[in-house]
Amino acid sequence: MLAALNVNDYGIYSVVAGAVGVLGYLTNSLVVTTQRHLSFYHGTGDMRLVKTMFANSLLIHFIIGILTCAVLFVLKDFFINHFLNIAKNRLDEAGTVYSVMTLMLFITILTSPFKALLIARENIVYISVVEIADGVLKWLLAVSLTIIGLDRLLFYATGMMMVLLLNFAAFAIYTFSRYEESHVGKSMRILDWNSARQLLGFAGWTTYGMVAGMCQTQGLAIVLNKFFGTAINAAFGIASQVNGAIRFVSTSILNAMNPQIMKAEGNQDRGKMLALASKESKYSTALMMIVSIPIMAEMPAILEFWLKDVPHHTATFCQTLMLAFLIDQTTLGLHAANQATGKIKVYSLIMFTPKIMIVPLAWILLQYHHNITTTMLMYVAIELMVAAARLPFMKFSAGLHIGRYLQQVVLPLIPLLVAELSVSYFTISYIHAPYRFLMTTVCCVLIGAFTLFLFGMDSHERKYIYNTLRTKNEQHED
Repeated sequence: MLAALNVNDYGIYSVVAGAVGVLGYLTNSLVVTTQRHLSFYHGTGDMRLVKTMFANSLLIHFIIGILTCAVLFVLKDFFINHFLNIAKNRLDEAGTVYSVMTLMLFITILTSPFKALLIARENIVYISVVEIADGVLKWLLAVSLTIIGLDRLLFYATGMMMVLLLNFAAFAIYTFSRYEESHVGKSMRILDWNSARQLLGFAGWTTYGMVAGMCQTQGLAIVLNKFFGTAINAAFGIASQVNGAIRFVSTSILNAMNPQIMKAEGNQDRGKMLALASKESKYSTALMMIVSIPIMAEMPAILEFWLKDVPHHTATFCQTLMLAFLIDQTTLGLHAANQATGKIKVYSLIMFTPKIMIVPLAWILLQYHHNITTTMLMYVAIELMVAAARLPFMKFSAGLHIGRYLQQVVLPLIPLLVAELSVSYFTISYIHAPYRFLMTTVCCVLIGAFTLFLFGMDSHERKYIYNTLRTKNEQHED
């Protein structure tokens, strides 16, 4: 795609998408909020409240979508002509991309309650099928860029919007046909203010956290654009794509376990809720280690194989974004646990305010030192500080035993970390062959999985896997 669009057009797409995508974090917060409340009330067994929550969520999403798009269209001239650093000969195309991105945001907002209901219902299989189809369609769209005669930037933006429309149809039609609580009927015509207050209050603080996360990515991308232009946004955009692909592993675990965490709290079982949160942290971190460490180690080789012309600093961006995300995974289950308790205001202020500081700090560092590496190391340091801060907070707010958490989550992962680093170091230092990165990745995955089974799992978890495999084998023989 980079080769088809060229560095500057890809940079335009990335930075415009980033500017519009700032408000996309509101959408993510609404998904989290809706899913949390649906799962919580599923845990209480009150289907009437579940239906009321979904109906009000659908209405709120529609209103927010209309208002958000109206604001974005009003700000279009300011962003394109005065704020973003875009070549004058591509301003018209950038404006069209901005409009398409705004419509995409509206579609995404409308999709949110349907996806939240599927997550609350723990229908991870269907979500995965839709997301795989989404990835295939986007890949076909990228491939088609090499053969079309139209403006490739505009074609790509429009194609992405069509893929998003198909996603919306897939989620909405399936949800309406499968789940009773989506049959809102008269509930859509009457806004329940108590439900709306719960949703909007929770969403407000969740949005604060999402915006803070945005400052680490899209905000930083805009700062980089102001100092280095669209070429650096191509590098950062590629890094964000790589990190997004890696995040898919973690997202699958979160979608599977978060509803159970919310339901346990709704059922007033705090011990089970914290135990599930600890397992979520351990296994999401373990799988991320197995996948991301060999990729980080071989990043320059992978980028050279993948891209015809690798933009400068792409490897640095990829490695630091993946490292920051890996650090975040170590206590990410505690984030879900806090959402389950509903004590989100103070948590959001303490955990997410440092992330917002990435924008002014990056501006200062680049203004006086012009050093991208130092800026990205600060990004990682902030993520480390936030991940560590979750432990004492959850101790005082939810009764987490920090020593037990470290023993159950962090210590079992140390052998896995040593194994992954050792294998990566050995293959890179002593093997010099074409496509070595494939060998590094395969070796790390196999040895990492074996190490996780031996040292990362307790006896009950190993026994569960053994019994599951034995049962499937017996069924196959029958």
